Amino acid sequence: MATIKSYTDIKQSLKLAEILPLESADMYYPTEGALPKFGVALSLSILNILCWSLAALLSVLEHPRCFQGDKPTYWFCGCFGKDKLYYEVEADNPVDACYEMILKLNELKML
Repeated sequence: MATIKSYTDIKQSLKLAEILPLESADMYYPTEGALPKFGVALSLSILNILCWSLAALLSVLEHPRCFQGDKPTYWFCGCFGKDKLYYEVEADNPVDACYEMILKLNELKML
């Protein structure tokens, strides 16, 4: 049985921290030192990077639908924007699908 990703990775977490209220995160990565591969320079020796679980991502979206597609490798996240139009994205797992939906709604200024 394949393991399904259940929380955002560090790169996603750093991007979501720019978009979402920080209080919406429900987890964190304890990290030591800088994260040069993400272009983040830290002056502290230890920093906790906020992280979002699937449940936290779903709670950010208003009335989301997250479901597995016909092929087991595809997941969809759909929701209605403030304009009452339905938007849908596709990803490899439910966390990535929710993440992509949040990016899409943010780009459309609907969060």
